[in-house]
Amino acid sequence: MSTNVIMPQMGESIAEGTVTKWLKKIGEKVERDEPLFEISTDKVDAEIPSPAAGVLTRILVKENQTVEVNAVVAEIDGERASTPALAAEPAGDAPPAQAASVTTIAGPALVPGSDGSGPTAPASANVAASVADSARAATARVIRSSPLVRRLARENHVDLSLVKGTGLSGRISKKDILSYLAAPPAVAVQTPPPAPPVSVSAAGTPPTPIATTAPVSPGAPSIFTGPTQAVPMTAMRKQIAEHMVLSRRTSAHVTTVFEVEMTRVFDTRAQQSAEFERRNGIKLTFTPFFVRAAVEAIKQYPAFNASVEGDNILYKRHVNIGVAVALETGLLVPVVKHADEKNFLGVARAVTDLADRARSKRLNFDEVQGGTFTITNPGVFGSLFGTPIINQPQVAILGVGVIEKRAVIRNDAIAIRPMVYLALSFDHRIIDGAVADQFMGKIKTVLENWGEPVL
Repeated sequence: MSTNVIMPQMGESIAEGTVTKWLKKIGEKVERDEPLFEISTDKVDAEIPSPAAGVLTRILVKENQTVEVNAVVAEIDGERASTPALAAEPAGDAPPAQAASVTTIAGPALVPGSDGSGPTAPASANVAASVADSARAATARVIRSSPLVRRLARENHVDLSLVKGTGLSGRISKKDILSYLAAPPAVAVQTPPPAPPVSVSAAGTPPTPIATTAPVSPGAPSIFTGPTQAVPMTAMRKQIAEHMVLSRRTSAHVTTVFEVEMTRVFDTRAQQSAEFERRNGIKLTFTPFFVRAAVEAIKQYPAFNASVEGDNILYKRHVNIGVAVALETGLLVPVVKHADEKNFLGVARAVTDLADRARSKRLNFDEVQGGTFTITNPGVFGSLFGTPIINQPQVAILGVGVIEKRAVIRNDAIAIRPMVYLALSFDHRIIDGAVADQFMGKIKTVLENWGEPVL
């Protein structure tokens, strides 16, 4: 019996999704709930599990193609699970309408190097390849890993079957492969023969260089005339671009910057980090300190936990802190819900869990919705401070710079202290500069006089 695989709806406001990668090829067996393909929506990226066990017989949506939710993207045949190399079946046996759809799908039956729109290869040409593909597929089926892990494996020529996974059901995590790369067995790394570098576009085909040679008339804007390449934006990148431009048009952005001494926080983390990790199984990072400080400031200045609707200011009852997470493909902002009701450990657990699942594409739609205030941390990449753009419909966002030791004046003497710049971008439509500085003053006071226990 055939089972249709549909594009899932990841949330009420999600109308379409983009298939970014197929994790199985036509003719390969797939188990129920085994990751089948990856999708990207305007809110979240995710791995989609197979709805049934069987053989993947048809792929109807190519990689980087966007379709509406509930559209059929593939078919799985549970009765033909023992039939090898289904992709090699000649299209001529199908009715005309079906044959047309078969020739457009991407899978092992296509001529090598085609983009999925060319003719299928004869079945006889794939018999030998199907044996090798089946062997590789059998190994791949028992290896559970995220797209990031698979990319690291490809870049470092690592056979994932040699890496021990410590995650759920033996899933290989980023930590597992990084530990393996730190001290791999001598036989694990195989260096392939060098090949000339090839620039590949997001659509999976080498981009075509384009040279602009048209003359520029006097007074016209300057035009770059060198070789260029066009790479389509991913769904996430397009959404980020639209959201940021919308925010600039919507809010009257103003940024204020405070310098904060982190000695108390720095010492607390240094002294209790090992015990915190031993008791709770998670690392003690700086992020929960900033979340807790922001929550205390919001309690005192509720305008920062509001939004603008027409001529009204909507004050939110719950404090939901979004924490920006940088991914390979863009930026996600999972939300710590009811952060005002959590103690330090509760915030730390939530931040760690959301960040880990954001990187492995396992977030639910509602976990990136409903934020009332956002914290972003460019300091992890060495930035002193930035001027972040407000995450609509919120009215403020806090940027955290790098924490580093600097020379400062204390009691008329030069002292070395761990310092950080905090940059608050706020919406001047409803927040005045004096209130913004008072809000930042509260955050500064909480951090510089840290007294909340972390254990």
